[in-house]
Amino acid sequence: MDQYKIEMLIENLISLPSENEIVEFKRDNKDKSVIGKKISALANSANLCNEKRAYLVYGISDSEHEVVGTRFFPSKEKIGNIPIEFWLNQHLDPKTEFIIYEKTYQSKPITVFEIYPAVNQPIKFNGIAYIRIGETTPKLSDYPSKERKIWTNISGKNFEKGIAMENVTTLDVLKLLDFEKYSTLTNQEIPTETQQFVEKMCQYDLVRKVFDNSYDITNLGALLFAKNINEFPTIRRKAVRVIKYDGNTKVKITKEVPGTFGYACGFEGLVGYINDQLPTNEYITDSLREERRMYPKIAIREFIANALIHQDLSISGTGPTIEIFDNRIEITNPGEPLIPTDRFIDHPPRSRNEDMASFMRQIGICEEGGTGIDRALTSIDLYQLPPPKFEKFDDFTKVTMYAHKSLKDMTLDDKTRACFQHCVLKYIEKSHMTNASLRKRLNIGERNYPAASRIIAATIKKGLIKEAEKQKEYIPSWA
Repeated sequence: MDQYKIEMLIENLISLPSENEIVEFKRDNKDKSVIGKKISALANSANLCNEKRAYLVYGISDSEHEVVGTRFFPSKEKIGNIPIEFWLNQHLDPKTEFIIYEKTYQSKPITVFEIYPAVNQPIKFNGIAYIRIGETTPKLSDYPSKERKIWTNISGKNFEKGIAMENVTTLDVLKLLDFEKYSTLTNQEIPTETQQFVEKMCQYDLVRKVFDNSYDITNLGALLFAKNINEFPTIRRKAVRVIKYDGNTKVKITKEVPGTFGYACGFEGLVGYINDQLPTNEYITDSLREERRMYPKIAIREFIANALIHQDLSISGTGPTIEIFDNRIEITNPGEPLIPTDRFIDHPPRSRNEDMASFMRQIGICEEGGTGIDRALTSIDLYQLPPPKFEKFDDFTKVTMYAHKSLKDMTLDDKTRACFQHCVLKYIEKSHMTNASLRKRLNIGERNYPAASRIIAATIKKGLIKEAEKQKEYIPSWA
């Protein structure tokens, strides 16, 4: 927030008749732990009052709202040896967004805490949630009706529709968002007038008009088309991270690149960068030697798109991560999947983030109708790679792609997973898996059909597949 906006904010705040649920004034600060309680209370009250921000301002008297200046500068304060901002983040649960400004107003120093509302649960400080009641800061648990209202607000919140940056000009929008990439991806000509361009972005709720030449940029707009995600406090921790390790463990990192572009405008560059980091294998086709990447680009593209679209945006402090090892790639996104992992292949898509999913489908980044996973698995089959693994954890989802290994090096879990996925793909194709089709998938010689039979028997025993009506043909257990 620049000096002009700070001055406008302070003028508006001191014009209030008194402190309220989302505004508190202080002269100085003697007990630093009080700040944590205030942030908790103001964040929860901002949610309760459906406000975009709450403010804790030092340097203004709380009685007459006189600008008196402050001697409290958080950038210079420590608790023990820990900077106060870091200490607050350690004691707030979950971590909430707040920005500290140290500025001057009427030639007097002031400090402003700009606090974002609670998003996915009430904010606690040292295990206790607080709330603002008039000018007091009691425990939230003492006001159960207000706590219920906060939870009701949380359940109805849509992160995509939230505001990433408010009251910006047309030129600000064009500076912050990649309008050229937007025009290319939506097959539109770049308008001759900049105002027309911003109006077009309003059609997708990427930007919202407030007044003439004043707009709010939504979280959706910033997530998809930010030129620099770090410019937007609400989404800066949702940037994609790409980490490459030396070997098969996390002991040594050779490269770590945090993404800065929005998901839509940076997607092709992200996929291209990851593809460039992958090892190559040598193949012989029609007596010619050919080098190609270890993993099919189609599969990488689809799994990354799914990680972006299906992440739980309400989980703060984390975003999608792609980790590259010598023998595998792990793609992780925040949030549990909305459908069972063994139904990823055939189930119609369900997304928490419908606006993002719809837009990404319109511009061709992900597939309509959930066919992208099918295409990814088919490409993995063609590369003769082990089957990918889909895993669900308490607060994240992981897809692991494995480098090539021979059948003898595969675990029983690898083999039964390959059998199950192959069976589902055949079923989707209106066909059935057989011993012969599985042998082809796993590159098992015809004479070694008993090996395929043993894998089929093990997969049946796990309850993943069953015999079809026609003997020696197999279908998924849920079919």
